[in-house]
Amino acid sequence: MKQFVKYLLAIIGAINPLITFAQAKQAEALALGAIPPYSIEVTYDKTSHIIFPAGIRYVDLGSDYIIADKAADAENVLRVKASVQGFTDQTNFSVITEDGSFYGFDVCYSSAPAEMSYNLSKGERQVRRNDAADVQFEDLGTTPASLTGLLMETLYKNNKKAIKNIRSESYGVTFRLKGIYVHNGKYYFHTEIENETFVPFAIDFITFKIADRKVAKRTVMQEKILEPLRNYRPVIPVGGQATERNIYLLDVFTLSEGQVLLIEVFEKNGGRSQVLKVKNSDLVKALPLEKLRLKL
Repeated sequence: MKQFVKYLLAIIGAINPLITFAQAKQAEALALGAIPPYSIEVTYDKTSHIIFPAGIRYVDLGSDYIIADKAADAENVLRVKASVQGFTDQTNFSVITEDGSFYGFDVCYSSAPAEMSYNLSKGERQVRRNDAADVQFEDLGTTPASLTGLLMETLYKNNKKAIKNIRSESYGVTFRLKGIYVHNGKYYFHTEIENETFVPFAIDFITFKIADRKVAKRTVMQEKILEPLRNYRPVIPVGGQATERNIYLLDVFTLSEGQVLLIEVFEKNGGRSQVLKVKNSDLVKALPLEKLRLKL
């Protein structure tokens, strides 16, 4: 029995250093991966606002001491304030944005906060590209959200015209498809709206849909709406004698014989709506982003 106890103690003595070493390595890994939180003060009678570089997708509050929600009609602005007057314990909240960035905030109460508004868009994009807390969203597949956003931004800035013959024009407004690109199972559609008149072109909405025409005794049209996963810029009115462009991200698809992709832009309270017709031959000619040598 004594021999068995000695043997057991010897095994434990050998295992303990391994456990300690593993714990030390885990602690080191956690320390290296730590995301330093921002520190802000909130109060009960006033609202603080935080401007993020991208739209807000997720918010989690550490306690009931604070309340937070997105500002109306502003996808990248968060409103935060104290729900309990004079709370003494520190609390926190976390935010994930559409570009895949993760933000942590430590929150303390103050009757007179030194700052009430914070602009994280200022210089934040470049800093986070170099050391990003990159979140992967299910709808984007294996491509990190920050890379998707960067690809869209780069295509937008390069502003190349890869397609010349897909356009719609009427009443001084031209809607054109400048390019179709493909990367990692996603299409990137580059569109442009040019308004040559002095009358602003207010966009009501833009749709992507597959139309299937079968001609028999009468024409029957079946439509399938495709929801873009992302768009690079918000959809805004096109001013007089102005041009607006955008990049739309969709899952890869192809068309059956007789089908066509319709990209429609509808004018709010107007009759200058436009539609682009994209054939399957256009889709399969989509340019792979890997061959464009984009400067990211």
